Amino acid sequence: MATTSKRFVFYALGLIAAIMVAFAAYSVLALSWSYSSGERAGFLQKMSRKGWVCKTWEGELSLIAIPGAAPEKFLFSVRDTVVARRLEAAMGKRVTLLYEQHKGVPSSCFGETEYFVVDLREVTP
Repeated sequence: MATTSKRFVFYALGLIAAIMVAFAAYSVLALSWSYSSGERAGFLQKMSRKGWVCKTWEGELSLIAIPGAAPEKFLFSVRDTVVARRLEAAMGKRVTLLYEQHKGVPSSCFGETEYFVVDLREVTP
């Protein structure tokens, strides 16, 4: 009987390890494979470092709208601290953000949105 319980514990631990490996592999795949990429232009309104346990850089871009129309906001996350610092320096300025969209990211520890900014260009008037 002792062998049966040891075997059960061994298989249970193996199943838990397999689930953890599958979750890690899925996370790596979701963060490395980009669903889409593009650019958005507007005025950088907000940058903040948020989170209780997992601190992430989150920002808001006010898109340039047609006169008379309500402005649209583009919410984004930043994974690279260097890019986040550059965004903070460009606060209030007109910028073009280069981003990648990652669908299915399994946790908000990587970012609160599915749009991850990878670079920016300041727009000169």
